[in-house]
Amino acid sequence: MKKEQETTKGIKEIARLAKVSIGTVDRVINNRTGVSVKTKEKVLQIIAELDYQPNIMARMLASKKVIRIAALIPAVSNETGYWNAPLKGINEAASEIRNFGVSADFYFFDQNNKKTFRDQCAVILDNGYDGILLAPMFEEEAMDFLDNCAKRDLPFVLINSDLEHQPRVAYIGPDLFQSGYLAGHLTKYLVKEAQQVLIVNISREITFQHHLLKKEEGFRACLAAHDLSIEVGKVDINETSYDAVQQRLLELFDLNKPDLVFVTNSRVSSVARFLQENAIEGVQLIGYDFLEENIAYLKNGTIDFLICQKPQEQGYRGLMSLYQHLISAPTVEQLQYMPIDIITKENYLYYRN
Repeated sequence: MKKEQETTKGIKEIARLAKVSIGTVDRVINNRTGVSVKTKEKVLQIIAELDYQPNIMARMLASKKVIRIAALIPAVSNETGYWNAPLKGINEAASEIRNFGVSADFYFFDQNNKKTFRDQCAVILDNGYDGILLAPMFEEEAMDFLDNCAKRDLPFVLINSDLEHQPRVAYIGPDLFQSGYLAGHLTKYLVKEAQQVLIVNISREITFQHHLLKKEEGFRACLAAHDLSIEVGKVDINETSYDAVQQRLLELFDLNKPDLVFVTNSRVSSVARFLQENAIEGVQLIGYDFLEENIAYLKNGTIDFLICQKPQEQGYRGLMSLYQHLISAPTVEQLQYMPIDIITKENYLYYRN
């Protein structure tokens, strides 16, 4: 046991001095890919200075405790492939820490159905996990779930959208207000006085998906701060199939065609498809996320800007932060905001998600 404690402490100290994750140190020790040359040299230098002699197998044999983590995120759907990226990041992290006695179980819910979220929460609470990684898409239901976690002293990390007043170990994701504010900042360069802007929220549970409303809040705040004399309209589309989205947009555009459309989530491709299929020109389009279906419309000029916030890294850092907390690593950074990247048809080839 003493040898195991010394080994674990050594890895934590190396990670602290190098300012990297424990998983990165493990990759260097085991000569695995995924670490830059500069970072690898830094870690190896610290290992040499500490005269650290890793004994991974000894630690594995000495430790009999298995840390069990539950990851609860939306299922990938035909409407958007966004959640493929966080899932990939979580899987990457899970594979790195598996040898340290950590298991990660996945639970998925339908992002258009809050009941599926509640059902999965109940299953997780019944299964005695040591920590939770959560994408809190439905605010009210997520708050109830996290209150139950707190009563059980069950630590949790949030990704993609934050609940500021919950005692989370960490939040990894975008600053949603600033993300919307950035879209507003782009808008001020794209529209002129007296032109019209349309905010489009596409989700079956709009009132519960606070991450969309936070972006809208930031967008409106930016326009108000710059005192732009433009008309801002809004539509909440609760039926998310393309046919339903097209029908609702046809009704709106027949009444009054906007000069710019801001879509608050990754379903911007539905609006782009509508514009293209109906040969509607002269409408600027801003939306979210580096997805294959969105990139296609970015390339042909239908989408003008995509705002992207590294969802794969959110998943990876989310699981690693929870793991570090559970093994009592140095204090985990509570707020880990992702970059807010602006992607265009000119630079998309060079972007890494």
